[in-house]
Amino acid sequence: MEFDERLAQFRQTRLNPFDRGEDDDDPQEGKPAPKQAESRPELLSGIRTHSSDRTMDLGLAEDHFSRPVGSFVASDIEKLKLSIEECKKLILELPEHSERQKDTVVKLIHLRLKLQELKDPEEDEPNLRMLLEHRFSKEKSKSVKQTCDKCSAIIWGLIQTWYTCTGCYYRCHSKCLNLINKPCVRSKVSHQSEYELSICPEIGLDRQDYRCAECRTPVSLRGVPSEARQCDYTGQYYCNTCHWNDTAIIPARVIHNWEFESRKVCRSSLRYLALMMPRPVLKLKEINPLLFNFVEELVEIRKLRQDILLMKPYFITCKEAMEARLLLQLQERQHFVENDDMYSLQDLIDISSGRLSCSLTEIHTTFAKHIKLDCEKCQAKGFVCELCKEGDILFPFDSHTSVCEDCSAVFHRDCYYDNSTTCPRCTRMTGRKQDEPLDMQTT
Repeated sequence: MEFDERLAQFRQTRLNPFDRGEDDDDPQEGKPAPKQAESRPELLSGIRTHSSDRTMDLGLAEDHFSRPVGSFVASDIEKLKLSIEECKKLILELPEHSERQKDTVVKLIHLRLKLQELKDPEEDEPNLRMLLEHRFSKEKSKSVKQTCDKCSAIIWGLIQTWYTCTGCYYRCHSKCLNLINKPCVRSKVSHQSEYELSICPEIGLDRQDYRCAECRTPVSLRGVPSEARQCDYTGQYYCNTCHWNDTAIIPARVIHNWEFESRKVCRSSLRYLALMMPRPVLKLKEINPLLFNFVEELVEIRKLRQDILLMKPYFITCKEAMEARLLLQLQERQHFVENDDMYSLQDLIDISSGRLSCSLTEIHTTFAKHIKLDCEKCQAKGFVCELCKEGDILFPFDSHTSVCEDCSAVFHRDCYYDNSTTCPRCTRMTGRKQDEPLDMQTT
């Protein structure tokens, strides 16, 4: 009767279901607790252990925590927090792996979700928000495997509204939008498309005034009040909110040491490096020309790229090649058909793994096959060695040929020694230019 009276009183007053009575006593260890169900009857309301039709209500049949009409008050959140703590204590007191403990764990999950919902009430939010050059788009995914980049809390997609920046993929709760103080990294990529090429340029915590380099939160190496975490890309120190111990490949270590080990970086550096990775901004022959002496794969890739640039004039003047869209095979690396000295960080990573060499060799073979075998018009644009006048038709991208730097005529490499041999084509062209004024005078 005591249980029924208290339950009826609770439903009338809608009190916190985890409030204890003044005369409730905790069961002592090693002693039976026959009144445990009476001491906290509200917590296990709807759970009848001795009934065959045992239900899994867990407080869902009657929503004891439904939000009242109008805005909720802070006391609702405080009551939920107290209820969650009571639930945790009860889980520890109940026998392990028992049905009551399992049901209480499920109850705890629902209470936490309800608390999160009160903290982040669902409201009608616009589908697009512009803030600090971010272009936030409202997400429809209900996945719970996301983390807010502002508050570092889990995004509960089932009950919370959240946004993602379409430029830098910054994710946050709708309630955190107005608290953001970090501009979009994509704008930095657009305005500053250059890497930091010094290896971990540390300046020291004292130069940072012992504050996070981004949000200016006080930090220290001892972790008081917040742990100082160094970013291997910028060399600066950040708090644990701005630095999650993410790892990335550092461009400076790749260029100077050909090292591809991932290092810890802050969140902003992680996004910046991810957006910069496909951009061809590294001119290796100026930054570190000696790298080609130690990395054979780079020499091979440079030769393939030079050959592709020599093949390009054949394709842009060939109707069949244009219809077949051969050059589009390099659309993911457009800079390969524009120059032979610019590299992206992704290019260097793929060179190190061997993926780029395989794919580029295959494309090179396809291009050469079209010019030398498949297309008669491209074959007609080949050269005959004018020095020996023997052998097959030559093309500038053949490995056994040499090309005149002045007129682009092609010869056998054995016939044309290091550009020291006089080019017959250049001689004819020079003679024509000398004879042209005489012809004009006679006419």
